[in-house]
Amino acid sequence: MEESDSELQEAFSKGLLKPGLNTVTTFVKREFKNNVAELKRKLAEMKLALPWAERLDLVNKPAPLAPELAFKMGEEERAREVQLRNMNRNRPVADLSADPVLNDLKRETLFYRQAQAAVLEGIPRLKALGVPTRRPDDYLAQMAKTDAHMQKVRKVLQKKQAAVVLSERARKQRQLRKLGKQIQIETKLRRDKEKRELREEVKKYRKGVRTDLDFLEANPKRAIGKGSGGRGPGQKGPASKKAEAKQKYKSKKFGFGGKKRGGKVNTRASAADVSEYTRPKGGPRGGAKGKARQQRPGKSKRIKMKSKKK
Repeated sequence: MEESDSELQEAFSKGLLKPGLNTVTTFVKREFKNNVAELKRKLAEMKLALPWAERLDLVNKPAPLAPELAFKMGEEERAREVQLRNMNRNRPVADLSADPVLNDLKRETLFYRQAQAAVLEGIPRLKALGVPTRRPDDYLAQMAKTDAHMQKVRKVLQKKQAAVVLSERARKQRQLRKLGKQIQIETKLRRDKEKRELREEVKKYRKGVRTDLDFLEANPKRAIGKGSGGRGPGQKGPASKKAEAKQKYKSKKFGFGGKKRGGKVNTRASAADVSEYTRPKGGPRGGAKGKARQQRPGKSKRIKMKSKKK
C-alpha cells in the first residue's frame, strides 16, 4: 500500500520513521527456465528403487468411449443447448465446446476412462506377478466413518432424491394442467363456432335462402332420428323395442313440446259434431214410461185444497 507525502511527514514528525528502516528497493523480473537436465536429476534423486507391485504406477491412454457414455453425453449436450436457448432468447447459442458445464462432464468421463484403462492393464500384470486382487472372505477393515454418520448421509441422500421426485411430479402435473386447459379452450371455441354456423344456417333457412336441411345431417349430433330408430339427438346405438315403446308412450302422453294448455276446450268443429249425442229416455217432459209429469198447483190452490180436506 503506497503512502502519501503528508502521511510520511506526519509519521516522521511523530518519530515513527527512523534512519535505516526505510530503504529503496528495485523489483527484479523473475525469469523461468525449463532446465530439463536439472529436472531429471531431481526426479532421479526423489525416485525410490521399489518394484512395480509396491508403486502401482501406470502411464496409459484413456479407454475407448463406451456407447452408453456417448449416448449420455449427447443427451447432456442437447439438454444444455435447450437450456441456453431458453436463457438467452435474444442471443444465439454460443459454441458448446467452451461451456463449463459440459466440460465438467467431459472431464469426469475422461477420469473414468483413464481409471478403466489402468484397471484393464494393471489387473493382468498383478496376476502375472502372483499378487491377489480379490479381498478374502474373512477380511475385516475398519471404516473411516461411523455407522451413525453414514445413516445421516443416507437420510440426506434419500431426502434429496424424494425432493427430486416430487419436483418432477409437480412439473408433470403443471404440464398436464396446461395441456388440459388448452384442450378445454379449443373444445369451447370449436363448439361456439359450430353453434354460430348452425345459427347462420337456420337464419338462411327461415329467410328462404336455402330450402334443404342438410346442415343438420352434417354433424351426427344434430341429426334427429337419423339411424337411431326415431330417438332424440345425442343418443348413440340402436334403440331396443322396450325403449321405443317407452318413447312412443311418452310422446303420446306429453306430446312433442307443442301446446299443452286448452286441450279440452271446444272448437268450432267439435261443437258442431253431434255424432256421439244420445237422446235421454222418457217422455217430452222427462217423465217415466212416456207419461207427462204433472205440474204443481199454485199456492192459492194448495191452500183451498187443504181447507176442503179439513
